[in-house]
Amino acid sequence: MKTALVLGAGGFIGSHLVKKLKKEGFWVRGVDLKHPEFSKTAADEFIIGDLRKNETVKKVMTYKPNNSYDEVYQLAADMGGAGFVFSGVNDAEIMHNSAIINLNVAEWAVKYKVKKIFYSSSACIYPEYNQMDPDNPKCSEDSAYPAMPDSEYGWEKMFSERMYFAFSRNYGLNIRIARFHNIFGVEGVYDGGREKAPAAICRKVIKAKSNGTIEIWGDGLQTRSFLYIDECLEGVRRLMDSDFQGPVNIGSEEMVTINELTEMVIGFSDKKIKIKHIKGPLGVRGRNSDNKLIKEKLGWAPSKKLKDGMKKTFNWIKKEIER
Repeated sequence: MKTALVLGAGGFIGSHLVKKLKKEGFWVRGVDLKHPEFSKTAADEFIIGDLRKNETVKKVMTYKPNNSYDEVYQLAADMGGAGFVFSGVNDAEIMHNSAIINLNVAEWAVKYKVKKIFYSSSACIYPEYNQMDPDNPKCSEDSAYPAMPDSEYGWEKMFSERMYFAFSRNYGLNIRIARFHNIFGVEGVYDGGREKAPAAICRKVIKAKSNGTIEIWGDGLQTRSFLYIDECLEGVRRLMDSDFQGPVNIGSEEMVTINELTEMVIGFSDKKIKIKHIKGPLGVRGRNSDNKLIKEKLGWAPSKKLKDGMKKTFNWIKKEIER
């Protein structure tokens, strides 16, 4: 039986990844500061631990004496949606917490001779100057330099990418790196300040009264693409099974404005709701996944429609709010 360690297994993507690995026959250990919020973990073993502490990473990075994991998935990070990342008040913690986790993980992955390790980077590493035009953002993997991310979250992701590649060159660490583009889906946070746009919009629409109003940050003309969790995990597993190190985008090429996303969700509700635009943290003006490289290297790219994933997410959040 193949073994896997999922770091950040209490989070949205991590908890779903544990389920997928179990279905594929892995023995899985999950580690996080907390258990998954919306369902019981599927991990064979779940350890509550702070990965910022070197001793914690040392402890969890081997499951038996002298036995290394077949695969390690490093998803643990201090992160959230635009309201968390772009407010400016969380910058120091975001950079410190995530960087120290990755430094610890790389060190012990080498010492325990982990066979293969995945690192989840982000589309936030792409330069702000290439994402000023909402209709024509440039997010090909080779466009990351000269570097100018729009947030400290993006700068930390860029640092950690380079750090893992350095450990690969110097110590032979077998790495895989993907840059996620706005992953969403069921069992993701939808309230509290760290939620992302799809979940936040669903929550606002569900709680709004018919003929009411919901607030959206900015003019709503900023563009994004959003990828449903199932296709994200399919991409991750295909990358891990390939010989390509990355970095590679894992995201959708179905770009929408935030206004279009909001109107889509309003359509699910059968309500008449008006959009009120207010000031708020926005991030870049436009962002969309460029999937040329993933098609070339993996012979695959996400293809599911945004509307299908949003409908599932809307229905799940509606049940959570109304129960």
